[in-house]
Amino acid sequence: MFKEQSIRIIPSGERHTRDYGWLKTSWLFSFNDYQDRDNLSFGDLRAFNDDVVQPGEGFADHRHSEMEIVTFVLKGEISHQDSAGSQGTVAQDQVQRMSAGTGVIHSEFNRGSVPVHMYQIWFFPNKRGLLPSYAQGTFPAAGRRDRLQALASGEGKGGLDMSADATLYACDLGPGGAIEAGGDDRLLFMYVTDGSATLEGRRIGRNDQVRMKGGATIRSDEGAELIIIDMPDKGR
Repeated sequence: MFKEQSIRIIPSGERHTRDYGWLKTSWLFSFNDYQDRDNLSFGDLRAFNDDVVQPGEGFADHRHSEMEIVTFVLKGEISHQDSAGSQGTVAQDQVQRMSAGTGVIHSEFNRGSVPVHMYQIWFFPNKRGLLPSYAQGTFPAAGRRDRLQALASGEGKGGLDMSADATLYACDLGPGGAIEAGGDDRLLFMYVTDGSATLEGRRIGRNDQVRMKGGATIRSDEGAELIIIDMPDKGR
């Protein structure tokens, strides 16, 4: 059995949400014009943005450095290009990892005909001074039914390689499904995309998040779609 250390459940209504018309976004951590010294990061997780971008709209040229940024597209597609000449499109069930490293300027636009719903997840890198780079992969939903599907990892757990001490998973629990995640001396972050689940007997619903130390058994009676991030506890 896991040794539970602490569990914090943050309901969906406490997300910092903005609706700009072309973009509807919920920032789970201090970001952009949402400044909160008490909500800067969780372990090596620096940002988690739940974005919906309308067709023909997007993020113009902007710069990143010294950050590992993972984009997971739930619906639609997002196109990108950068100052090094790289360009491409990330579609539904695809994941892109960008190592910003020493610095890169890039843009992201929805050039499709439907809104794109995506998560953009930022991690502190475990090594500075890397050259900017990208990786991309497809992760079909069948691969996460009632199990953890690694999307990106700097711990050799599968998915896209990244230079961060964390593993990002997706999981779709069917009715009555259950998984175990985390462990002693680990941090666990969870975000509910859809449905509901119970975590050590405590209910979490759509767009709720969990930040905890230790490990947990996650169950769902009705079914749930989850993002789970497992990280070492560095005392950050």
